[in-house]
Amino acid sequence: MRKAIFPGSFDPITLGHEDIIKRGISLFDEIVIAIGINADKKYMFPLKERKRFIEETFKNEPKVTVITYEGLTIDLCKKIDADFILRGLRNPADFEFEKAIAHTNRHLSQIETVFLLTAARTSYISSSIVRDVLRNGGEYEKLVPKAVRIK
Repeated sequence: MRKAIFPGSFDPITLGHEDIIKRGISLFDEIVIAIGINADKKYMFPLKERKRFIEETFKNEPKVTVITYEGLTIDLCKKIDADFILRGLRNPADFEFEKAIAHTNRHLSQIETVFLLTAARTSYISSSIVRDVLRNGGEYEKLVPKAVRIK
């Protein structure tokens, strides 16, 4: 069974994340969306809400599960028997950053990282851009799945 972890903070999940996950479904038997918890980081959305956004977005996809975790992603991979880490790349800067992490993860474990290029239509979207649009009252709905609605 090919199981992949798609790690991130998902603060919030974006259409770019959704695209990578949907495309990854055809490559893996299971995708575990793993929301990392970093005590030193300030999030716009509480963990419970970020998890709900993702679960609602993929509620009709049995190959997708959502969990939270602390610590190293490779330790989580070992714990749940995942052999792959799925990552999306928007631009060359993402590649350089993710490449270093992938090399480190492979050096420390047997976990392979699989990169998917984001679709052109979502390549400019990042969670930090969405948060900025939200803080300034912009039309964030065009950047996130329908489940991400601020009341």
